[in-house]
Amino acid sequence: MPKRTPPTHPQARRQVVALGNRLRAARLRRKMTQPMLAERVGISVPTLGKLEAGDPSTSLATMLRVLTVLGMAADIDLLAAQDTLGRSLQDNELKRPSPISPRTAKPRAGKPA
Repeated sequence: MPKRTPPTHPQARRQVVALGNRLRAARLRRKMTQPMLAERVGISVPTLGKLEAGDPSTSLATMLRVLTVLGMAADIDLLAAQDTLGRSLQDNELKRPSPISPRTAKPRAGKPA
């Protein structure tokens, strides 16, 4: 029985297709054919074709190997490097200092209260 891929959200689908297009462009800039890249990565040509077409069923390990062969492995470190939303949510949970009321404020030395 063939492996079933769960449905992908339309925006995520567009992103995967765009990634496949960028990988294809990177391969072509290096003047590599699909059979050449597939051999170096250790995958079949149809698997590489699926990756370049934006098929979401391609494994992350395959993606990493393709990036490595293309000399783009450091790009993976940029994924989710900045968690702006998470940091904002975490900062909102931090306790804020309570304002100092005039009754509890201590007078500073050298200045009359």
